Order: sequence, then structure tokens, then C-alpha cells
Amino acid sequence: MNYIQVLTIAGSDSGGGAGIQADLKTFSALGCFGSSVITAVTAQNTLGVRSVHGIPATIIKDQLQAVLDDIAPVAIKIGMINRAEVVDVIETELKNYAADVPVILDPVMVATSGHKLIAPDTVEQLIDKLFPIVSLVTPNIDEAVILGGQPIHNLDDMIAAGKKIIEKGAKAVLVKGGHLIGPVIYDVFICGSDVPVILESTFIASKNLHGTGCTLSSAIAAEMAKGKTLLDAIKNAKNYISRALQAGSEIKTGEGNGPLNHFFEPLKLIIQ
Repeated sequence: MNYIQVLTIAGSDSGGGAGIQADLKTFSALGCFGSSVITAVTAQNTLGVRSVHGIPATIIKDQLQAVLDDIAPVAIKIGMINRAEVVDVIETELKNYAADVPVILDPVMVATSGHKLIAPDTVEQLIDKLFPIVSLVTPNIDEAVILGGQPIHNLDDMIAAGKKIIEKGAKAVLVKGGHLIGPVIYDVFICGSDVPVILESTFIASKNLHGTGCTLSSAIAAEMAKGKTLLDAIKNAKNYISRALQAGSEIKTGEGNGPLNHFFEPLKLIIQ
């Protein structure tokens, strides 16, 4: 017997709402066992990021090898990577392993507070070295503008940016439209040369949006680890996000942008 094991490679959020902390909460809430590789330590709270310290690449490599050698994940989520040398380590270690498991890349570039979390040269490294080995890239609007190289003002722009991201080597992309506020939120899923799929969800009024992107990508990884297809995993993850947002909308955590309620209805750890 064993748990469904999922790995997150991401940065630590001292406020507990995003990054590694959000990923592990999400894995647990969805019945999976989470392991982690920490790429950076941030000093932040609900009001913003104060500082970022990158973990040495050698330590990241050791963490990654330690997990892969012993606690083999059946799905992987990649979050904050703020330096080119870290991309190199992840590519080297996952190039062979990732051929057998789904990998979800959440290209974290800018915090909700506006704090930049990635060096400019790292963006091209992400595209060149990680796009070919991941199953899905999940940029929000701001990240899709950078990766797609064009402004985004509406749904048509989201589709165009998503197609450009596919042209740059991504196998599949989910452009998240949560930053385009309206009564209906649109996300765009494109897989290879397939026709884009438009996914709708109802806008939920809440100040507590911190960690939404991290949580969505880790929920997709968890659902794929449980055997769902990519599109079904995305739909299930979006449903989880909506319910977690609603459950946490009236709860005050800190003085700023608070977290979702990850444990509104947790599952028991699934044993296979």
C-alpha cells in the first residue's frame, strides 16, 4: 500500500498562503501526500513581499535527488524559479524522470503585491529548457503577457497569447483570466494544435486571493496524480479553487490579501 505522492518544487511563503505552503495544503486537502523542494525563501505576509533569498543550486539539486530517489512522485508541480542556474538543475534532474509523470509549470514571475520574483534572463531559460519537458504551463494574465509577448485586454487576446506560448514550445497552456475582473471569469486551455477550450467560472468577490495561482496548479497536479486526464484535472481543480475562495471570502487573516480556505472539505489521504 502507498499514498498518492506529489512533489512541489517552489518557493517558501512565510505567510503560509502561497508557494510551498499552499501546495502542500492543497495536496493534503485533495487526498495526496506531498513532498517538497524549496527553491527560495521569501519574507512576506498578506501585505507583500519584503525580501527573497534564493536557495543555493547545489542544495536544490540535493533536495530533488533525495525525493526522486526515495519518494517517487506520480505528478510534479513547479512554481517559483527565480534564477537561471535553478532552471538548469531542474531540467537536468527531471529530463528523464518527467517523461513518465505529468509536470505542471506555474511560471511565477510577479507577486500579487507587484514584487518581481524572477530574474529577466530566467524567463528565456524557462521557455527553452522547461517548456519541452512539462505537461502544462499555467500563466496568469501578467505572466502570459511576458511569455506571449503581447498585451492582453480581453478573451481574444488571451487566446492569441496562449497560441504564442504553444508556438514557443509548450505542449499545453492554461491562460488564467482572473485578473480580467467581470461577472464571469474566463480561462483558456490550449493543447497543441487543438481548438482552444474556454472554461467559465463565476466571479467570487473576496479580498482573500493570495496563493490562488499556486493552489490551482498544485490542484491540477494532484488531480492528474489521481488518474484524471489533463482537461478533467483542470476542471476539477477550478471547482476546488472556487469552493476554497468562497469558503475563505469572509475570513480575516492579516491586514491585506489573505489566503484561500484550503481545508474547507478535506479528503482523507488516499491509500492505493
